Amino acid sequence: MTTSLPPQPLSPLDGRYRGAVAGLADYLSEAGLNRARVEVEVEWIITLTNRSLFGSTPLTAEQKQSLRALYEEFGPAEIAWLAEKEAVTRHDVKAVEYLVRDRLATLGLDAVAELTHFACTSEDINSASYALTVRRAVETVWLPKLREVTATLGDLAREHRDAAMLSRTHGQPATPSTMGKELAVFVWRLERVARQIESGEYLAKFSGATGTWSAHLSAAPDVDWPALSREFIEGLGLGFNVLTTQIESHDWQVELYDRVRHAGGILHNLATDVWTYISLGFFAQIPVAGATGSSTMPHKINPIRFENAEANLEIAGGLLQTLASTLVTSRMQRDLTDSTTQRNIGVAFGHSLLALDNLQRGLGEILLAREVLLADLDANWEVLAEAIQTVVRAEIVAGRSQITDPYALLKELTRGRRVGGAELVAFVEGLDIGVDAKARLAALTPATYTGLADRLVDEV
Repeated sequence: MTTSLPPQPLSPLDGRYRGAVAGLADYLSEAGLNRARVEVEVEWIITLTNRSLFGSTPLTAEQKQSLRALYEEFGPAEIAWLAEKEAVTRHDVKAVEYLVRDRLATLGLDAVAELTHFACTSEDINSASYALTVRRAVETVWLPKLREVTATLGDLAREHRDAAMLSRTHGQPATPSTMGKELAVFVWRLERVARQIESGEYLAKFSGATGTWSAHLSAAPDVDWPALSREFIEGLGLGFNVLTTQIESHDWQVELYDRVRHAGGILHNLATDVWTYISLGFFAQIPVAGATGSSTMPHKINPIRFENAEANLEIAGGLLQTLASTLVTSRMQRDLTDSTTQRNIGVAFGHSLLALDNLQRGLGEILLAREVLLADLDANWEVLAEAIQTVVRAEIVAGRSQITDPYALLKELTRGRRVGGAELVAFVEGLDIGVDAKARLAALTPATYTGLADRLVDEV
C-alpha cells in the first residue's frame, strides 16, 4: 500500500496554473471574501456613529483609521483567527462579527461594540461583500486581461489587414477576405461584450432579515432606514437594491456571468479558428527554446495554447451557466443553494482567466505565412465565379448583355471543379458584356478579390 501524499491542491488552479490566476485570489478566495465582510461591518459601524445613533459619538479620524486598518491590513493573523472561530460558530459571517468585536475591544472602542452587525442579516453583509469582491476582481484582474487579448488581436488585425486569404464557408473555398479583417471580427465582438460587462451593475441589499427593515424600525422608528441604507451601500461604490427578500436577488450576477460566458464563447470561437489556421499552414508557430511538442515525434510544435484555452473556456462556461441558472432562484424568502454556488465564482473566473492567459501567449507565438495564403488563393480561381456572374447581371440591367441566366452559366463552369486563371480569363473574354466590364474581370485575381476587407479593419 502506498503512503499518503503531503497536502496537495485538488484544483489545478491552485497548483499547476496558480501563477496565471493568482490575481483573482485577492478577491474571490475565502480570505478575500472575509476581508470584504470585515470592510462592510466596519463601514456600517462608522456610518451609524457618524449619525450619533443610539447615543453614540462620532469616531475621531484617528479612531476611524484604526478601525479601517482591520480590513486594510487584513492578513494571516485574521485569516487564522477566523478559521479557529468558525470551527466553533459553524457560521462564517458570525465569526467575522466576533473578529470585529474582538478588535474593537483591542482598540478601546467597546462602547460601540453592539453596533457591530447592527440589525443586519448575514445576507446584508454577504451581498455587499460579494458585490465588492466580484466587481474588484472583474475590474482589476479579469477585464484588463480581456483588454490585453483584444488589444493583441487588434494589433494582429492591423498588421495583416492586407493579407489576402481564401475564406472557407462551410469548410469550402469561398470569396476571399484578409486575415486582418477576419481577426478584426473577433475584436469587434469582444469589444461589444466588454462594453456590456463594463456597464453592468453590482447590487447589494441592506434591509434586514426579510428585506423589511423591521428590526431597524423597532430600534429607531424615526430614522429613514431605506435612505440611510441606500447612502451606505452607494458609499461603498455599489448599486442599492431596495426591494428584496432576505437575499439580494442576484440578478446582477446572472447578467454578469451570462455576459462573461458570452465573451468566453467568442474567445472559444477565436481559439478554434486560429487552431484551424495553424492546421492549414496559414500561421506558423514560433519554436520555444527547450519546449517539446511530442514525446515521440521531435518535429512537432503543437498549438497547445489554443487547445488549453478552448478547454478552460468550456469549463468556465459550464460553471458560469450553473451560477446563472442557480442564482436566479431562491425558494420563498431564502434558501442556501446560493451560498455553496457562490463559493465557485472564483473557480469560474479562474478558468476563464487561465484561458485568456493562454490566448495572449498563443497569439504572441504565431507568424503569418503569407506565401501559404497566396498559394491557397492561386489554387482556387473558381471563387471568382461570384464576381463574374454579378458583373454579368449588372451588364444585363445596363443593356450591355443578352445573357439569360448568368448564375447557371458560371455554375456549369465552376461547380465541383477547379478552374485555372488562364481558363477563367478566356471564359471572360468570350462573354457578351461590355469592354470595361471585361477588363475589370480579366484583371481580377483571387488575391485582389477582397472587397473592402482592408478598410473594414479601421472599424476596430
